[in-house]
Amino acid sequence: MGSIGRAARQLCDTLPMHDCLFCKLVAGQIPSAVVYRDDDLFAFRDINPQAPFHVLVVPRRHISTLNDVSAGDDGLVGAMLRRAAALAAEHGYAERGYRTVFNCNADAGQTVFHLHLHVLAGRGLAWPPG
Repeated sequence: MGSIGRAARQLCDTLPMHDCLFCKLVAGQIPSAVVYRDDDLFAFRDINPQAPFHVLVVPRRHISTLNDVSAGDDGLVGAMLRRAAALAAEHGYAERGYRTVFNCNADAGQTVFHLHLHVLAGRGLAWPPG
């Protein structure tokens, strides 16, 4: 059981939110290239990668945007960031460098309204982005 408390939250894999694409991925209703999963998080390769390594880390519980994260979610967001770092390290990108990105709402490029953290690596990433 994860630190968030499985029984105390709404999980995408048991109670999918409306037509949320990521809830369906978490529930296994849509196939994905899974790179990590535990009681709290699910990570998979982006279907439209913007770098050689492009993984999305999502909470299993549906949270629509970064604006919907509460103080009670601090541990979950921290776990997402730690998982991103671990995935970068596991795939050989930690020392070379990688980028993590949360997009919040349409003007920032969020197209799936389920909180997710992009992890990008494997090429030079220019600044400023976008």
